[in-house]
Amino acid sequence: MRNSTDRPNVILINCDDLGYGDLACYGSEVNRTPHLDDLAARGVRFTDFYMASSVCTPSRGAMLTGCYPKRIGFGVFQEKHWVLFPGMAEGLHTSEKTIASVLKQQDYATMLVGKWHCGDQPEFLPTEHGFDDYYGIPYSNDMGRQRWPWGDRGSSGYPPLPLISGDSVIEEQPEQEGLTERYAERSVQFIRDHQDEPFFLYLAHMHVHRPVLVANRFVKSSQNGPYGAAVEAIDWVTGVLVHELRRLGIEENTMVVFTSDNGSKGSEGGSNAPLRGGKGSCWEGGFRLPLIVAWPGQIEAGQTCEQVATSMDFLPTFAGLAGADVPDDRILDGKDIAPLLNDPQGATSPHEAFFYYQTDCLNAVRAGEWKLHVFRPTGCGEPSEAVLELYNLKQDIAESNNLAAERPEIVAQLQAHLVRMRDDLGDLATDQPGANCRPVGVAANPKPLTEFDPDYPYICAEYDTDEAG
Repeated sequence: MRNSTDRPNVILINCDDLGYGDLACYGSEVNRTPHLDDLAARGVRFTDFYMASSVCTPSRGAMLTGCYPKRIGFGVFQEKHWVLFPGMAEGLHTSEKTIASVLKQQDYATMLVGKWHCGDQPEFLPTEHGFDDYYGIPYSNDMGRQRWPWGDRGSSGYPPLPLISGDSVIEEQPEQEGLTERYAERSVQFIRDHQDEPFFLYLAHMHVHRPVLVANRFVKSSQNGPYGAAVEAIDWVTGVLVHELRRLGIEENTMVVFTSDNGSKGSEGGSNAPLRGGKGSCWEGGFRLPLIVAWPGQIEAGQTCEQVATSMDFLPTFAGLAGADVPDDRILDGKDIAPLLNDPQGATSPHEAFFYYQTDCLNAVRAGEWKLHVFRPTGCGEPSEAVLELYNLKQDIAESNNLAAERPEIVAQLQAHLVRMRDDLGDLATDQPGANCRPVGVAANPKPLTEFDPDYPYICAEYDTDEAG
């Protein structure tokens, strides 16, 4: 058996639209998450962890590359979209390095199971970005042929949702109620196949993104409708993977990391409590997410870390643990947070400041316990509305007491951080271009992976618990 510190296995579990307050170990009283609560009890739970965007495409691109979305061209896409849609020309540039491609230096087996959303053209798929294998959907689960309670989005032009294995479509418009269990099965098979070598498994759930379509067994037990059922399904998969690690005797060789891509919409049962705002906003509820990291024997159990950490830190941290070289031919925004894992209450954050970009607009900054809002998003690809709001996040986590007029010296300090970042990455709100942005990938002849067919049968997306199966 390999030593637990010798190129440890890494399992990264990333949810879709799961909010800060959606897990019992983060305060939920309606969603049952015993396996995730146990994971937190056996590891470290972060209170001030951030994704680099409050919507999915830029959030995922930043997490995988260790860079702010704008640095990799993931600010605004064609026609002023802030996420990628089926058949769009853009995607993660082939020159970008991902967690998977960096870990490949150390002979890791790598696989992505679930949602990709960094480009659906052949040159942008996971197998072109360091993943040996891929099984999942290339974008959000609502970008298919669904009939919605409030209207018929299927007629808007989306082709059937593709399920991909490797780089080939193997099924069109798969039954979503069964996808999570299929993801669990493929993840377990990957772990079994690579138990004797280091591996990186990235499990990217479709839950709890709308339409919330969940297996009936979870719906029947949920205390929070279909949304709670989806959270319980996420929890169940976590339990399955941890059980498999124990059964194979490799739990002490494996770091398990759990988080979400952005905050909840705050409707249909989701919660970002006690934070303000949610998905798509620059309030804490859009960017601040749960982060649980467990590694028996290496991370002390039952710890809480209140230091600022980000998803961009995953790449340099995982690389350091694996003995891989961090790319030195490009700017990375992530930092190695191994000290926070080793000493969650004694170590300090490596981040002097964290920046809240929404598309190409720099709207806010956090430094220490202070957060300054200078712009409020007005629409995708549009300059934001100017504001001046200062909040002490340690004393006012809900961002309800604006102290800008009372603490001008703190405002000035945070404004200096913004000036530096505008020089670096630019800011649409102030018409500054930035000096260090890399280009987004652009396909020469983009087309959807499946063909739009107006006669293709719809999948019902109505949230009727009696219909979920």
